[in-house]
Amino acid sequence: MSEVPQPYVHPLARVEDDVEIGAGTFVWANAHLRRGARIGSRCVIGSDVTIDLGVVIGDHCKVQNAALLYSGLRIGNGVFVGPAVVFTNDRSPRAVMPDGQLRSEAQWAHGTTVVGDGASIGASSTIVTGITIGEWAMVGAGAVVTHDVPAFALMRGVPARPAGWVCACGARAEQPGVTQCASCPESAG
Repeated sequence: MSEVPQPYVHPLARVEDDVEIGAGTFVWANAHLRRGARIGSRCVIGSDVTIDLGVVIGDHCKVQNAALLYSGLRIGNGVFVGPAVVFTNDRSPRAVMPDGQLRSEAQWAHGTTVVGDGASIGASSTIVTGITIGEWAMVGAGAVVTHDVPAFALMRGVPARPAGWVCACGARAEQPGVTQCASCPESAG
């Protein structure tokens, strides 16, 4: 019977109470995992990543350096989050109430964002709260995603617009609406 690997948490990472980290997951220096976060098995959480209150990350995910994953986010299995990606959590953020008092945690209008299995989010992308990114979708570097993304869609630009389709392997599909590349006859799609 094979031994289940323990998670590795770098000594300079900050992990608050009530955080679950799956077997074989690596959490690197200066990452901050807030209470209630749930991280699956065999993930890699890069340096300087923030994973906010109650964020859920599936198994086999890779979250690159300096990504910001704010509350209200649920990430499926096998998802890639590029460096400096930001998942927002409030469409109308304000620091204070109209009377000038600092907003409390309870006064924020948190949205919900869902990222499907196998999706990839390119470096420095911004994902606005309240959307779903479909399975195996790909968001290009620097894109600003403000609406739902269909499964297997390639999205690029500011704001992000459909730019084609991708296979589960990551290659661009050759024809519109096709979600399987010619070199992957056994792939999903």
